[in-house]
Amino acid sequence: MKVLVTLVMALTLQVSGQPPDNSKVNQRDRSEGAVTADQQGNSKEDVNRTAAIRKSIGQQKDMSTCAQNVKIVTLNNHVTLRGPVRDQREHDLIGKLAVDIAGVANVKNELEVAPTK
Repeated sequence: MKVLVTLVMALTLQVSGQPPDNSKVNQRDRSEGAVTADQQGNSKEDVNRTAAIRKSIGQQKDMSTCAQNVKIVTLNNHVTLRGPVRDQREHDLIGKLAVDIAGVANVKNELEVAPTK
């Protein structure tokens, strides 16, 4: 297992030129008031709303993998979207899909457009 992890890290370093490091994201998620996946509501309404938004995103065939895997956290019918997306179009489309399901007053779009390489 240790050999596999070392190999994956070495390959990541070769491809990107940088070690895989999400320390800044982890620090941001520890800040007070940051919405994280463990805060997902367990009420039927929250779970259904999250599932509906996830399904709507999944039906968009031209989305990047990052966009299809954004965090959707619903608590007391309020939705927070977090994570990286490829471009502004994905940012706006995911926000619109969430608003169409949850309503404009119930969506907080914290998606981040990934910097171009």
